[in-house]
Amino acid sequence: QVQLVESGGGLVQAGGSLRLSCAASGSIISINTMGWYRQAPGKQRELVARLTSGGVPKYADSVTGRFTISRDNAKNTAYLQMNTLKPEDTGVYYCNFDYVWDGQSWRDYWGQGTQVTVSS
Repeated sequence: QVQLVESGGGLVQAGGSLRLSCAASGSIISINTMGWYRQAPGKQRELVARLTSGGVPKYADSVTGRFTISRDNAKNTAYLQMNTLKPEDTGVYYCNFDYVWDGQSWRDYWGQGTQVTVSS
């Protein structure tokens, strides 16, 4: 059974930085796309950033130039470096790994979420 464990959330002042990590455990052969989503109170979950196995990133317009997604395939881990944080970045951040191949099937997985709070 594959599990995603997130870490790195917390409380930070506007203008500060945080680095999120998402590590996958279990039987994994390959992971296509690693991504980060967030959900603010009363709002729908939205894509923040994602990175394909080929190294092609995609960012939400609101975070372009401030956030950087990266991955360590040897560790099955995704990272999200968040700089110049704004109060509107507040929310629960979820990692998502899609098309995870375990040798028998392709599946998508979500992390449990980590809270990011940016104070003004």
